[in-house]
Amino acid sequence: MKLHTINTGFFKLDGGAMFGVVPKSIWNKLNPPDDNNMCNWAMRCLLIEDEGRLTLVDNGIGDKQDAKFLSFYYLNGDDTLDKSLNSIGIERKDITDMFLTHLHFDHCGGSVKFNADRTGYETAFPNAVYWSNSEHWQWAVTPNPREKASFLRENIMPLSESRQLRWLTDGGTPQEGSALGKNIYVRNMHGHTEAMMLPHIKYKGRTVVFMADLLPSVGHIPLPYVMAYDTRPLLTMTEKEQFLKQAADENFVLFFEHDPVNECCTVQHTDKGIRVKEIFRLADL
Repeated sequence: MKLHTINTGFFKLDGGAMFGVVPKSIWNKLNPPDDNNMCNWAMRCLLIEDEGRLTLVDNGIGDKQDAKFLSFYYLNGDDTLDKSLNSIGIERKDITDMFLTHLHFDHCGGSVKFNADRTGYETAFPNAVYWSNSEHWQWAVTPNPREKASFLRENIMPLSESRQLRWLTDGGTPQEGSALGKNIYVRNMHGHTEAMMLPHIKYKGRTVVFMADLLPSVGHIPLPYVMAYDTRPLLTMTEKEQFLKQAADENFVLFFEHDPVNECCTVQHTDKGIRVKEIFRLADL
């Protein structure tokens, strides 16, 4: 097995929204905002090369949204999905499995692209199975007012029309794996959005967990640091507490999708609760 960090660039979100009830006087030390109170965040994806399959976990914001939409998020940086894939000799057509943690636009926007004459849409990974789950799919296609702006129809509906979409009906177990292979199992979380999926990957004798939006960054490890975007913030806190205890006990490697600086960390028990133990790059594992 090989794991590859796939960087797709950076975008900006309001710092207050990203840290919820935590005062700016505290969170601005973790991710300093610009003059508009916007903080920079990564859109870092993960490529799993295993058992003859190439599984890409999330795919960033994509490039099909109009200039007005993109202007809200201040896209920046030199990395793109294609550039990062090409740097390791991979093209979109090589991807066998496209794993979508959830269907918010910054996680799945790269799933779909314009067709050749730009009159419609087509899937961006022509040979891949797209993995979601029925609970989250239903949540996304009939969105609540709070999340409606994050579930973009053009990111979602072309997937069902393509016949490439499949459900992960069973997340699997550490002993048995899942439909994604014997070395990957999935844990669902319901605080950020309904049935967000976190892949757990057995790698070099460790468990690497793609954190998606349960823990967007190292700065979100303390329990009260919960995004205002979460639909059920108290549930997020419970899920974080349970997950972090296991992560500390079993020495999980946490892989961060949105941390602008840090790729991975481990955590440990302290007198103040679960805190960071070590920070490192995935390539150094």
